[in-house]
Amino acid sequence: QVQLVESGGGLVQAGGSLRLSCAASGRIFRINAMGWYRQPPGKQRELVALITNTGNTNYADSVQGRFTISGDNAKNTVFLQMNSLKPEDTAVYYCNAEAKSTVWDVWNHYWGQGTQVTVSS
Repeated sequence: QVQLVESGGGLVQAGGSLRLSCAASGRIFRINAMGWYRQPPGKQRELVALITNTGNTNYADSVQGRFTISGDNAKNTVFLQMNSLKPEDTAVYYCNAEAKSTVWDVWNHYWGQGTQVTVSS
């Protein structure tokens, strides 16, 4: 099993910045990609940003140019630098990893417990 632990959420004023971190641990054979999703109040969970183990990235249109995802493959860690935050960025942010615990496994998706980000106007 793979465990994900997030940190870095909090309350910030509009225009401010926050940096989220997520570390994967446990029985990890390989991680294919890690990413961040968010779930605003009363809405569905949505992709924010994704990074593959080769460094390819993908962003939601709503955060392009404001958020930057990065990773440290050696430490199985992913970061999300969030700048120019807006009230509509308020959500619970979840870390996700597509990983295998052994060479024989299929790729599984694992989730962190979530961290609250609140942006005040």
